[in-house]
Amino acid sequence: MKKLDNFSNCLSVLKNADFSMADNDEIYRTGVIGQFSLTFELAWKALQAVLRVHGAEGAETGSPREILRLGYKLGFVDDSAVWLAMLKKRNTLVHIYDEDEADEMLLLIRDSFIPAFLVLEKTLRSKLREAGDDWG
Repeated sequence: MKKLDNFSNCLSVLKNADFSMADNDEIYRTGVIGQFSLTFELAWKALQAVLRVHGAEGAETGSPREILRLGYKLGFVDDSAVWLAMLKKRNTLVHIYDEDEADEMLLLIRDSFIPAFLVLEKTLRSKLREAGDDWG
């Protein structure tokens, strides 16, 4: 499935980021944060696509928040607090003005968000297999 593959490819780049390099290089730090934003966008769209494959009512349309809530309700997303924090941080990225906020964001990406993305990726692949080999 193209949406899931796009998410996986983007996640692969993000999880290979050198966070020690981001500590000392403003451009690299900005790139990691931008990659997070793109990965988040692709993650909720992949979730939406897999929910559709499963015929989940309400998956046809919806905001990222609505899709994440539906995914949590149906057991596709396991940690709603992390995902809602991700959504909030993604929505406020344009307002990161100082180094402390950027450093906090990098820690969240490394310690909370990447692990949540990896769990989602595994879950979505499993859910696609459940739906049948045509999607897998």
